[in-house]
Parts: sequence; structure tokens; C-alpha cells
Amino acid sequence: MESSAGSFPVPAGFASFDALANTFASIASQAGCVILAVYASDFTMRQKSDASPVCEADEAAELIILRLLQELLPEVPIIAEEAVAQGRVPDISNGVFLLVDPLDGTVEFAGRNGEFTVNIALIVQGVPVCGIVYSPLDGALYLGGEHARKAQLAAGAPFDPASSTAIHVRQPGTPLDVVMSRSHRCTRTEAWADAQGENRVVTRGSALKFGLLADGSADLYPRFTPTMEWDTAAGHAVLRAAGGSLLTPDDKPFVYGKISEGFRNGPFIARGGTST
Repeated sequence: MESSAGSFPVPAGFASFDALANTFASIASQAGCVILAVYASDFTMRQKSDASPVCEADEAAELIILRLLQELLPEVPIIAEEAVAQGRVPDISNGVFLLVDPLDGTVEFAGRNGEFTVNIALIVQGVPVCGIVYSPLDGALYLGGEHARKAQLAAGAPFDPASSTAIHVRQPGTPLDVVMSRSHRCTRTEAWADAQGENRVVTRGSALKFGLLADGSADLYPRFTPTMEWDTAAGHAVLRAAGGSLLTPDDKPFVYGKISEGFRNGPFIARGGTST
């Protein structure tokens, strides 16, 4: 289990990281309206310079999220996927910044399978202390601050904290339920899972995989194919709050703010509960 969000200072104007996550949820809901409008249209996918896919939903949603986050936390720099792709990287040397993926699971979005999310997280000294993962199509919402919660939230609706329920990781059983990427599985990931013993594989796109660990629906999420910090930070925050962990394969801390590496992540193992 990782250290709790309560070990870090809460931004001015908020009583708790839970309260901040509530506001993140309402922001994500507004972005969800734009995402769903594009999803219902005859949109076109393009490739960025790094060969990753992008469409107008990513860009329009990011504009909304950035505007609202800048109004909410004007002193906190934002590392956002599409802005970084255009070379806009603010100074994060004080260690406090926001990570935004306006449309995580663009491949799933293009495939119209519904498994895409809006991810927003606050990082303090390399640790994701607050975050939300929001699925606009089915309204699934996961929140992490001092506590982990889940809720249903229609796109465009304000978030009511009273609608949420507490979630927590489970202790692993046999067989282990192992979550893997729907679009980015590899033989190394499968070999690692098999080495853990009897298991069942569940596939999901986007940061929804973290939600399955956090709410006790699965046990492990190994990842050996590339991800970026904005892909994982929000889900990591939810998982930490639910009592789980995300570490490197050799059990070292998984940190954020890797500017020299272009915000690229290395391999990781996300866990729900641990065997006793």
C-alpha cells in the first residue's frame, strides 16, 4: 500500500483532496459532452509526430479542461497531452502540477467500443495525490483523494458527491484476475502474468483498467508496453486511495514529472490487495 493523500498539502480553497476530485469530476463531465458529440459524428483520425492517433475530440476536450483548470487552480501548471505534442510544456520545477489526458483510449474511441476516458490528476513531488477517471459514454466515474469512490455521471451534468460510493481493493484469490490492455498486449506481459500462477485475463481499454483494481473487480494490471504519464496518473491516484499500488517491476516507486524522458513511463505493475 502506498502513502495516503493525507500526507500532502491540499491546494488553497479546498477542504480536502476528495473535494478537489469532486470538482475535477464536474470538469470532466463538461469535456464529455464535446467528446460524445464527436463520437456520434463522422470524425477523422490523424497521426501526431510520434505516430499516436488524435482527432478533434482530443483537442476540443483539452481546450475545455485547460480553461476550467486554469480558472480553478491558476497557479498550478498543467501538463496536457495535446499541448505537449505541440511543444507547450510549462515549468514544473516546484513539483506541483496537473496531468491531463483529455481522451485516453483514442484507439478505442476510433474503434467505437466505448472504452475511452477523461483523466485528470494532481501531482505533488512525483506522487499522484488526487485524480479522476471518467468514461463519458456509460457515465462510469472513479475518484481518488483521501478516499476512493465511484459513481455514475451523465456527460454535462454537475457531480453530486452524495451519489458516490466508497470502493476498496480486494485481497487476491485463485485464480487471479489480471487486467490487460485491449489494444497493447505483448508476450512479456502475458509471460509475467503466467508466472504469477493461475489467472484469468480481463481486457479493457484506457484507464478503466485501474478502476477494476480499485473497486475490487480485479487483482493485477501488468504493463510492459509504452505509456505516458497522463495515461496513468489519474488511475494511479484512484488506486492509491483504494489501498492498491503501482510500482516498477522491481518494486521501486513509480514517479511523475519525468521531463528528461518526455513524460514517458517505463513498465509497471499495478496491484489491488496483496497476499497475506
